[in-house]
Amino acid sequence: MFVILLLVLMICCTTSGSNKLINGFFKVVTYRVLVGCFLLFHMVLFPAQVYSQMNDLSGAWEIIQTEKDPIARHENGFVGVGNKLYLIGGRGLKPISIYDVKRNIWSEGAKPPVEIHHFQAIPYNGHIYVIGAMTGKYPYEKPISNILIYNPKEDIWYEGAKIPEHRRRGSAGVVIYKDKAIVVSGIVDGHNSNHVPWVDSYDFKTKKWEVLADAPRPRDHFHAIIKDGKVYALGGRNSSYATGQTFQLTVPEIDVYNIAKNTWETLSTRANLKIERAGAASIVFKDYLILIGGESVSQKKAHSEVSAFNTETASWMYLDSLTIGRHGTQAVLLDQCIYIVAGSGNRGGKPELSSLEKLDLNDKFSK
Repeated sequence: MFVILLLVLMICCTTSGSNKLINGFFKVVTYRVLVGCFLLFHMVLFPAQVYSQMNDLSGAWEIIQTEKDPIARHENGFVGVGNKLYLIGGRGLKPISIYDVKRNIWSEGAKPPVEIHHFQAIPYNGHIYVIGAMTGKYPYEKPISNILIYNPKEDIWYEGAKIPEHRRRGSAGVVIYKDKAIVVSGIVDGHNSNHVPWVDSYDFKTKKWEVLADAPRPRDHFHAIIKDGKVYALGGRNSSYATGQTFQLTVPEIDVYNIAKNTWETLSTRANLKIERAGAASIVFKDYLILIGGESVSQKKAHSEVSAFNTETASWMYLDSLTIGRHGTQAVLLDQCIYIVAGSGNRGGKPELSSLEKLDLNDKFSK
C-alpha cells in the first residue's frame, strides 16, 4: 500500500506541468511520507534503538569511593533502615555489610543463622525481614522454612513465624502493605522446576498467613513493586534447569495486583519489557517503576540498562546505564537517590561485585 502511494506521488512530482504550486505541494507530501515510512520501518525492525534514542535522560551513575569495602556477593538483599543501608545474605554464609550514608563507611554486622539467597528483603518497624528465600547449592536449592528477622539496633538475627509448608518457595517478590507482607510467585525447586503463581500475605501483628488470588503467570528472579495499593510484577523468568532452560524463559508481561479487590490484570502488550531480563532490581519513584540491570541468555555480561515505566502513560523510557552491569542484587531509594551494590557482573554467579553505585534522581522527572 505504501509503495503504491509513493509511486503515485513520485509520478505526480516528476510529471512536467505548468502548475508549480501543485507540483511543489506534491514534493512536500512525498518527502513527509518518505520520512514517515522510514521511521515506521525503523521502529518495526529496531524497536530497542528507537526506544532508547527517543527517551534518553541526562545524568549518570557514579561509583562511590568508600572507606572500607563491603563483602562481595550476589543473589543478596539490600535494604535501608534510617540512614544506613544493609547488604544481606547472598550465596555462602556471609556477615551483613552495613553502609553509613552520612559517614560514607562500611562496617560489618552479624551473619544470618543459615545461608540465605534469592530473596527481596523488606523493612518493617525498624527490622529487616527475609521471606521467600532459598538456601543451598545450585540447581536444587531449598526454600527456607521460617521468616528470618534482623534487628539492626541489636545486631541480632532471630527466627520468625513458620512459612506454611505447602506454600514455601524462593526467589519470590515481596512488598509491604500497611501491616502485611505480600509474597508473589517464586520457584519451589531451586532453579530446577516448579515455578508457581502463588500469592500470600503475612500479617505482622496477628502472625497469620492468608492465601490470595494467584498471579496470571509464574515468575522467579524478580522484585515486586508496590504503588497506590497495587503490586506490580515485572521482569523475571521461569528458571528451568530440568529442561536446560535456566535463563531462556524470561517473562515480558507486567502483571498488576489490586490489593483491595484481590484481583489481577495484565497490562497491554505495549507495556511489555523491551529488553527481557531476570535478576533485575526494581524500585518505584513517583509515577515510575524503575528496572535496573539484570541477566539474560542474550548476552554473557550482566545487563547495565536502566529503564523506567510510567504507570500513568503506560510507556517506557531509558535512564543512564549502570557503570557496571550487574544482576542478583537489590536497589534502595534514599533521599531521591538510587543506591545499588554487589551482584554478579556476568550471567550466572561470577564475578561477584562489591562496588556501590548511586544515581541522583533530583530534577530528572517532572512532578
